[in-house]
Order: sequence, then C-alpha cells, then structure tokens
Amino acid sequence: MNICLLSYRGNPYCGGQGVYLYFLSRELAKLGHSLTLLVGPPDPWPMPWARTIRVESLNLWGVRRNFLPSSAPWRIFRPLNFFEFVATRLGFFPEMFIFSFRALRMLREIFPRQKFDVFHDVQSLGYGLLLVKQFRRPLITMVHHPLTIDFYHSLERDQNFKEKYYTVVFYPLGMQGRVIRRCDRVLTSSKETAREIERAFGVPASRIRNVANGLDTDFFQPGNGTPRKVDRLLFVGNTDDPKKGILYLLRAMAYLPEKITLRIVDDGAPAKSFAPDLVKKLGLGRRVAFTGKLSAEALREEYRSAQVTVVPSLYEGFGLPAAEAMACGTPVVATTAGALPEVVGEEGTGILVPPRDARALAQGIEQALEDEGRRGKMGKAGRERVESLFSWRRVAERTVRVYEELMP
Repeated sequence: MNICLLSYRGNPYCGGQGVYLYFLSRELAKLGHSLTLLVGPPDPWPMPWARTIRVESLNLWGVRRNFLPSSAPWRIFRPLNFFEFVATRLGFFPEMFIFSFRALRMLREIFPRQKFDVFHDVQSLGYGLLLVKQFRRPLITMVHHPLTIDFYHSLERDQNFKEKYYTVVFYPLGMQGRVIRRCDRVLTSSKETAREIERAFGVPASRIRNVANGLDTDFFQPGNGTPRKVDRLLFVGNTDDPKKGILYLLRAMAYLPEKITLRIVDDGAPAKSFAPDLVKKLGLGRRVAFTGKLSAEALREEYRSAQVTVVPSLYEGFGLPAAEAMACGTPVVATTAGALPEVVGEEGTGILVPPRDARALAQGIEQALEDEGRRGKMGKAGRERVESLFSWRRVAERTVRVYEELMP
C-alpha cells in the first residue's frame, strides 16, 4: 500500500504527533508498505524507511522579537506567511490551518506522478484537508484527544477576560469540527476518546476506530539491576497543563510521610511557575525536585529507578507516562480519569483512585509503597499488558486493518 502521512510538526520532542509519526511509519514500513511523509518543523528524526518532504513554516506562535526569516526576510510578505504573522499577533494559532494548505499545494504537484492509496492526517485537521478529497482517495485522521478537552480545562483555569480571550482564539475548534466530520475514518487511542470525539464533534461512532496508542517496548523495558530509589515517586508531564493534575499530587505529598520524595520530569522555575510556587507554598522544597526536560535515555532511567510512577490526571486521551512506566516494570498509581483505566487495567497492574482527590491519591501511593510483593506483581503484570496491547507493531496492524476497510 502507498501511504501518505501528514503531520504539521515532525519532531518527537515537539509533542505526541512527532512520536506517533516516527514509530507508526517505521512499523508500517516493516509491514511492507511505502511511506511518503509531509511534515512541518521542527524537523523529524531521520527516517530512512520513508520519503520525507518538509513543509515550510515560520513558527511564529509566541515569537515577539526577531520573527523575520534570517536568510530571506521578504518571505514574511508571502500570503500565508503574512497571514501567520498577523494571526499570531492577535493570539490565534494558525499553524494547522496553514500547514494543510501548504501540504495540499505539494500534493497537487506530487499526485500526478505518485498515486497514493490513502491519506493519513496526524491531528492537524486544517481546512486544506477538505480539498485533498479531490484526489478521490480515503482520508483518515488520527486524534489522540479532541481539543475541546484542552479548551474547557484552560477556561476553567483562566482568571480574567484577557486570559479567556486568548483561550477562545487559540483553539481552532470550529475548523477541526468541520474537517473531522468529513474524514472517512477517525482513528483514536481509547474508547474514552472515541466517546468524546463523538460527543464533541458529532462524528458518527461507525466512522471512529480505536487503534490504541503505542510505545517502543524495545526501548522502554525493565533495567537489568537498576536499583529502585526507596520511597521515590515519579511524575512525568507538563505541570502548566491543568489536566495533568499536578495540583492534587503536590497536595497528596503534604499528607505523605516526610521520607517520601517526588521527582517531576518538567522544567522548574523560572521556566515554569505554577508547580514551583505550589511546592514553596506547601513547604515541600526538600522533597520535590524538578529534572527539566530529559533525553529519552534519561527518562527511561527515571522510570527504572522510581518505586512508583504517579499519574494524577483529570483527563487523559491515553496516558503515555502510565504506559511507559508499566513497560519499565514500574508500578503505577493513577486516577480513573479519561482513558487511564483502559491503559492501566483493573487486573492488578496498578492502583486507580478518583481524580481531584488528594487524600485518595495519597492513600493509593502509601498502599503501593508499603507492599514490596504487590509492587513486584504490578510491575510484571504491567509489562505484560503493554507488550500485548500497546506495542507499535500492534498499533500499525490495527491501523492497516482500517485502511483495508476503505480499499475498493
């Protein structure tokens, strides 16, 4: 099968879409399929198994100074570049919209020479994708979770009119809703997210397929003799994202014995303020450490050395840190929010507690730390669950079955 994958950001360190693009394309190639990738910056890792075509972008969101292209400053006056400049000054996030039209222009040049069997969008859902339908090939999109979730959680945290304005204009909900309803299939990573896509965007359940999310089980695996740090907890996530529930984890730390420490894989002050300020307010400075952004190897060592990984989220479309920890044989204490029960499971692979409940979270952590035998069983069961359900090979196989549904 000749597959065209489109992703408005390519690098794995820029977000989930880069990770998805890299590993899914690798596994699809191993299954014998031909891949062409249209990707925006930051550039992806080298992918020798695919033809990679870079799509221009100035990446002006959040850039207030030195925004002119250094090599050719006049490029700012090209129509889509100038639109990006103006829109970002007003607080809009036009990256997905612009990517879709630039990708469309490239496809019009490519398609007469190279016929694709399927177009697979990675959560951009820009208006240009509607015109891709002119090629009379199936159009599929992957949505890890709908932006409506981010939108409502951001509004919940906003304190004034200015913050609410920027939330409203930042999320392109109208565009994504119109485009997703016209896709032939919508792939997603959990039953919970499938229900949310159906509810938020009005996509019929008959067009949604849960193919789950994947992770590199060859890389994330238990260490050979890596010692666990006694009473060490681990949190992996963006502490400025209210959905990740860091507020409740830090409150739970205040209920736990002083000997219990927490490592947060995210930036501390001055790059981030919410979690560092809360650590000071709760008097947790000696017990909580921020690692900053880590390499994949360093992150794996954090999973391997923690006694428990905590995922206190208020919503997860999948919950990759939970799956990565399980792959490393690390017990997980997580909430029942979103898709986390689907990932962690209810067969002794982890401990699940209600979201937004710091006391319940503290109790779950204590249960895991107090019983070494139980931790060992959870770690082993978690690893087995990830191997059977969430390897990238399994995700690729399920994705191909969806492609085949749409073949003539």
